[in-house]
Amino acid sequence: MKVLVVAPTPFFSDRGTHIRILEEALALEKRGIEVTIATYHIGQDLPRSLDSHIDVRRIRRLLFWYKKLEAGPDWQKIILDLMLVRKTFHLARTWKPDIIHGHLHEGVLIGFIVKQALFWRNIRLVADFHGSLTKEMVSHSYLHATLMQRFFGMIEHRIDGLGDRTVASSWDNVERINMIPREQKAHILLDGTRLSMFENLPSVIILRDTFHIPKEKIVITYTGALIANKGITLLLEAIPLVCAQSSEVHFVIAGFPVDQIAVYLKRDIFKKHVTIISPLPYFTLPKVLHMSDIGVDPKESNTRQASGKMLQYMGAGLPVVCFDTENNRKYLDDGGIYADDTTPESLARAIMTLVASRELREAKGAINRKRAGLFSWEASAEQLEKLYREII
Repeated sequence: MKVLVVAPTPFFSDRGTHIRILEEALALEKRGIEVTIATYHIGQDLPRSLDSHIDVRRIRRLLFWYKKLEAGPDWQKIILDLMLVRKTFHLARTWKPDIIHGHLHEGVLIGFIVKQALFWRNIRLVADFHGSLTKEMVSHSYLHATLMQRFFGMIEHRIDGLGDRTVASSWDNVERINMIPREQKAHILLDGTRLSMFENLPSVIILRDTFHIPKEKIVITYTGALIANKGITLLLEAIPLVCAQSSEVHFVIAGFPVDQIAVYLKRDIFKKHVTIISPLPYFTLPKVLHMSDIGVDPKESNTRQASGKMLQYMGAGLPVVCFDTENNRKYLDDGGIYADDTTPESLARAIMTLVASRELREAKGAINRKRAGLFSWEASAEQLEKLYREII
């Protein structure tokens, strides 16, 4: 079976969307499926250590000045996506895939256009949604006017129904998509974790020395994009509250772009109690989590995105502090400490609950490590292959 993956993004970059695209593709490859990924002109090549034969095909570098790797809308992506339509059409015509697997709303729309243009080939389309298009644009402050939100909401509603099969990464996004009357309901396709990534790592002492982290502190870690819709501002405002209550803590903030949080980092309390690791390569992530004591995910639920970072925390056996949302509860169950309100004060109180008790940290971490086994990329790939074969 041949699967053409449409990734309208600078693949590969060290963030959640790209991790989902990569890990799904790797797990499908292990099941004997040939995978080609069509993507933008920028992004990292896959490391040889993956021992993968996935073919990453890029559009031409006509927009050579476009180098944005972080998440978020940009009007220039319209041009990039038009070029990606051309690349996807060429690959679909010459490589002759059985399935086009479109990621994100743009990827699904591109896949649908190519599928219709080559209608006699009977190519099937799988739509893979990572969140709500409109909600994410609002969260990035890219949409303000109610009229424009309604317009893009109509577009999103239309794209939601284009796939022969539809999957989404979060339960509440599946529920939203299934409000559309349709013959085939959307399926949940959860993010996963590779537990093997957390094996045979150096000791905590060695890792803390490598990253210049105080060896005796309780290390509280956030990994991921340093942008507003990931909840990073709530965490940054909670850090001084936690430090005021405990001298035992040290925070690690790992991700990019750092310029988004530069105003906070100028303050003395951040210089003293926070270590920045930027960028954070995905394949270095297990080391950072292994040396940590607590994982924090301050993302709210309004973008309808899942939380890949939470699964990585679980794979590393960390207790997790987050907000009390349906998605977080289904991932963590008893392994989480849940902040009651989406405020810095509530987040700080939840963090302090774990700081105050080593026994509680160890107990919650053990629960999460065990539950991580329920969320594997292998299980997601098995589910995808079943969907592929149904529509073929």
